[in-house]
Amino acid sequence: MSKRLGLLMVGHIDPKSQHIAGDYPDLFAVLLRDHNLDLIRYDLDRGAFPDRVDECDGWICSPSRSSVYDDEPWIADAESLHREFIAREIPYVGVCFGHQLLAQALGTAVERATDGWGVGVQSYEIATPQCWMGAAPPSRFSLLASHQDQVTALPNDAELLFTSSSGYCPIAGMTVGNRAWTIQPHPEFIAPLADHLLAGRMELIGADKVLHARESLTQPLDQPLVAQWIANFFRDV
Repeated sequence: MSKRLGLLMVGHIDPKSQHIAGDYPDLFAVLLRDHNLDLIRYDLDRGAFPDRVDECDGWICSPSRSSVYDDEPWIADAESLHREFIAREIPYVGVCFGHQLLAQALGTAVERATDGWGVGVQSYEIATPQCWMGAAPPSRFSLLASHQDQVTALPNDAELLFTSSSGYCPIAGMTVGNRAWTIQPHPEFIAPLADHLLAGRMELIGADKVLHARESLTQPLDQPLVAQWIANFFRDV
């Protein structure tokens, strides 16, 4: 029996790059296509919130080009929704903006990183292995990153899950209880999309950093591994 997962849309792929692989619903559908998960879209950034937190079996929060501290009226409502997920122990996975939004909802500041953008293929270490990672998870994995904001500290009752191998992103993922976890990099991103986005952000990110990031795109990604974690998590909880 398939699981119904609510995909909380809090932003969109740059329209100039959507011809590569579509928007977030398309990217997550491809990422999770082999795992018997039905994604139900909710456009939080357009005011389309669920009526009840239990109307889906679990929830995934998408990335966004916005920052969680932007002055957008829907963000406060999204924070309240996330606090309800935690209070009622509703299964939840937050990706990039979703990672930061949960941290902010639980009282932790999210700020611009002092080192600027984290982009390209990055390596991450597993700080606290989880049962849904399987019997022998690897010590580290690689995914595409694209962010300039970071979670500055773990919220109360949260535990460090991932940290970047290079140290550029100390809190790259966290667990909150047994039914919520987050990840800063993008398991849904593919290299051609990242390359197109980087090419259009030379001035924003910096030419040298963009060049290095684009050169990293030939490295293998652990998307299937993280997709399996997501599927295991929602199945097991």
